[in-house]
Amino acid sequence: MTAGIRVKLSAMMFLEFFIWGAWFVTMGTYLTKTLHATDVQNGVAYATQSLGAILAPFIIGLIADRYFSAQKILGVLHLIGAGLLYYTTTISNFDSFYPIILIYMIIYMPTLALVNSVSFKQMKDPSKEFPPIRVLGTLGWIIAGLTIGWLGWENKGSLVLTFQMAAVASLILGLLSFTLPDTPPAKKGQKTTFADIIGLDSIGLLKNKSYLTFFLASVAICVPLAFYYNFTNPYLNEIGVKAAAGVQSMGQISELLFMFLMPLFFVRLGVKKMLAVGMLAWVLRYILFAYGNVGLNYWMVIGGIVLHGVCYDFFFVTGQIYTDKLAGDKFKSAAQGFITLATYGVGMLIGSYISGPIVNKYKISDTAHNWQSIWLIPASIAAVVLIVFVLFFKDKNHTETQPGLNIQEPSASTEI
Repeated sequence: MTAGIRVKLSAMMFLEFFIWGAWFVTMGTYLTKTLHATDVQNGVAYATQSLGAILAPFIIGLIADRYFSAQKILGVLHLIGAGLLYYTTTISNFDSFYPIILIYMIIYMPTLALVNSVSFKQMKDPSKEFPPIRVLGTLGWIIAGLTIGWLGWENKGSLVLTFQMAAVASLILGLLSFTLPDTPPAKKGQKTTFADIIGLDSIGLLKNKSYLTFFLASVAICVPLAFYYNFTNPYLNEIGVKAAAGVQSMGQISELLFMFLMPLFFVRLGVKKMLAVGMLAWVLRYILFAYGNVGLNYWMVIGGIVLHGVCYDFFFVTGQIYTDKLAGDKFKSAAQGFITLATYGVGMLIGSYISGPIVNKYKISDTAHNWQSIWLIPASIAAVVLIVFVLFFKDKNHTETQPGLNIQEPSASTEI
C-alpha cells in the first residue's frame, strides 16, 4: 500500500467517525433544549441507529456487494447525508426532525461496513495494516467531542452547529470517496439470499450452550448500553459538567488505551473472565453515575466515563474474538454480521425504546431528573445479565495465546 493510499484511507476513517461523533453524542441535549423534545422522543430518536443497523446489511448485501463499487456508494451516501444533516438545522420541532434523522441513519450505517471494505481491499495483511488506520476513526470521534467542548456549544445553546459541522465533514468525505482506490463489487453476478444478508448461516453456533449464553447476554447487555448512549450527555449537562462533550471523549481515549492492553489481560483472564469483567464494568459505571455529582463526587462521574474502555473492549471486542474463533473460516463473516445485527440492532433498539419512558418517569421538573433512580435501573439490568452469564457460561473453551497476539486477528485457538 502506497503512502498516498494510506493517507486517503486514514482521512476516510477519521472523517467517517468524526461525522458520527459530531452530532450523535450531544443529540439528546439538542433535542431536549432546542427542539423541546420529551425523554421518550429522545429515546426514539436514538433508536434510529438500531433501525439503520438492522437495514444496513440489506443495502450492502443487495447493492454494494453485487452492482456498484464500494467507494462510489460511499461517496453518494455521504453526499446525500450531508444534505440531510444540513436540512435538520432548519427544523424547529421533533415531529419534523425524526423522519429526517431516521432516513439519515439508514443511509449512514451502511457506510461503516463500506469504509472497512475499501480499506481491506488495499491491504495484503489487514491484521497489521488495518489497526493504524482504524484508530484514526476513534481519534475522529474524540476530536469531534473535544471541539464541541472547546467551543462551548452546549453551554451556549448552539448545538445546531454540530449538525452543520457534521454536514461539512460529510460533504468532504463524499467528495474524497470518489478519489479512493476502486473497490469493485465482491459478489457481482452471485445470488444473495436473505439468510446470507443477516448471517443465518452461522446460526448453528447457537447449538453450543456456552455461545448461546454469550449471544443472549450480548443482546441483553445492549439494553443498559442504550441508556449510556442516549442520556449521558443530557445527564452531564443537567448536573453542571462543563464542556460535557469534551469530557465524554475521555471514554474513547480509555477505549484506545484498553485496546492496546487487551492482549495482556486476554492471556491472564481468558474469555469468560474477560466477558464477565466487561459486564461488571457496566454495573459499576451506572452506580458511579447514580451517586456522582459536580462536587465531592465528581470523580465518580469521570470514573464512570473512563470505564468505557473496559465496558466496550472487554465485552464487545472479546466477544468478536470469541465469535471469530468459534465460527471458523467458513462462517466468520456471517457470524460477525449476525452478532452485530443482534446487538446493535435488536438489543440497542429495545434499550432505546425502554430508556426514554424510564427517564421520563423520573423527571421531577422541566430541567431536572432523579438521576440516581434512573442510573440504578440499567445497573440492575446489567447485574442480572452478569449473574446469569456467570452461572450458565461454562468455560470449556480455552484460548491459548501465542506471542504477537493482537486484537484484530489474535494468535489463538479455541477448542470446542
